[in-house]
Amino acid sequence: MKIAVIGGGGWGTALAALLVKNGHEARLWVYEPDLAERMRRDRVNDRFLPGVTIPAAVAITTDLAEAVADSAMLLFATPSQALRATASRLAHEDHALATARLVVIATKGLEQKTYHRMSEVVGETLPLPLGSNPVVLAGPSHAEEVARGIPTAVVAASRDRTRAAEVQETFSNETFRVYTNDDLLGVEIAVALKNVVAIAAGISDGLGFGDSTKGALLTRGLAEIARLGEALGGRPETFSGLAGMGDLIATATSRHSRNRRLGEAVGRGATLDEALAASPMVAEGVGTAQAAVELAARLGIELPIAEQ
Repeated sequence: MKIAVIGGGGWGTALAALLVKNGHEARLWVYEPDLAERMRRDRVNDRFLPGVTIPAAVAITTDLAEAVADSAMLLFATPSQALRATASRLAHEDHALATARLVVIATKGLEQKTYHRMSEVVGETLPLPLGSNPVVLAGPSHAEEVARGIPTAVVAASRDRTRAAEVQETFSNETFRVYTNDDLLGVEIAVALKNVVAIAAGISDGLGFGDSTKGALLTRGLAEIARLGEALGGRPETFSGLAGMGDLIATATSRHSRNRRLGEAVGRGATLDEALAASPMVAEGVGTAQAAVELAARLGIELPIAEQ
């Protein structure tokens, strides 16, 4: 299958490499021209995924229309606050989208101001029927580990089980297991808000607190994630699965987690601006925290960790 991977961060790069390994044709769209040039020359994403060789079969381009031309699947791996602008650009490339039939979203977060989930953003921007019934790929999965073949399990979530099953087949291999789930809303809320709780976990680390503190924090963090998700219509069991508890544990405890690292810097005394400037990667939990708290206020729901 020809697949366009839209977003040249660490996650997009790792997924493009995985798809090529699985026998597909992947074209990776990179926003930054200087980074794209180095990636083509050195076959390494030195900014977002250093130390991992990009397979020669992964085509790298800064031309969005070229990336999606003749592709059957579009895989979005942009930062959440850039998804609408990127998808809107694509919506004007009708000729390039002619063969696209399936959209996969690997972006996690809530859009600021609208509070929309990523599947809603895609549905509002891409032409129909392409933008309807996307599949969200989510779960405890660090790009640094997936790119090195570390055993990983994730969820392909969609209201359309046939589409979810196709994504499962496309991405699965001996080290990357994909389960399916039709609770799209619950999965998206879970993987968006876990980044917020991961920042709190990092603050706890930066303050020098211990495992007991983090155990309590993650337990109560999961409770408020589920509280918001269920109020919006998500199923309770989703929050104890891979997209809920699984992704929360991985993100709140790992050295790879940009959200946890940002929180740790704040806990040690850095300002938010200083912590953000120290990393080239986007900490999705920052924008999501604001959106989640405002959304919860509309619903009359308390999110004490996110609020703090």
